[in-house]
Amino acid sequence: MIRINLLPHREEKRRERKREFIVFSVLVVVLGAAIAYFVHTLIVSAIEAQEARNNIFKTEIKNLDAEIAEIKNLREQIDALLERKQVIESLQNNRSQAVHLMNELIRNIPDGVYLKSIKQAGPLVTLAGYAQSNSRVSHLMRNLDQSAFLERPGLIEVKSATVDNRRLSEFSLNISITQPSAENAEEIVR
Repeated sequence: MIRINLLPHREEKRRERKREFIVFSVLVVVLGAAIAYFVHTLIVSAIEAQEARNNIFKTEIKNLDAEIAEIKNLREQIDALLERKQVIESLQNNRSQAVHLMNELIRNIPDGVYLKSIKQAGPLVTLAGYAQSNSRVSHLMRNLDQSAFLERPGLIEVKSATVDNRRLSEFSLNISITQPSAENAEEIVR
């Protein structure tokens, strides 16, 4: 029987397999590192691209915030101008109001009624004065109620008073001023 020693051949194959395993392991590690580097590069570039987009959005948001603040400022200016316009229009509409009020009072005050004060707060006018009798105060209120420019006369109080040794009725009443219509305005002007 012939004896063949196959051990060196087996050892050689083991060494070769071991070397192939090491080479394959190194290749797998290098390939894994390359893949990891490639994925890392992709992720970093995606993050940088997103940060660039975010920076663009941030600058646009700042620009829009500045425009919004400018629009708000313009709206405030518009509101202030509208308020001024309304004040001017109300002054324009009410500039002849005192003249109309005096004309209406002169036309509607009966004999025996004397005014000592006229106070106006907006459309409300307070009249205070003296009358020879309570019926003259009633007559004044009826006349004021028929006026196209004055409305809702309301008596606040009537009391007896002595002025220059004469017995008179001291009164105070409120009336409201209205804006006359076009027809009534023509009558008031006449």
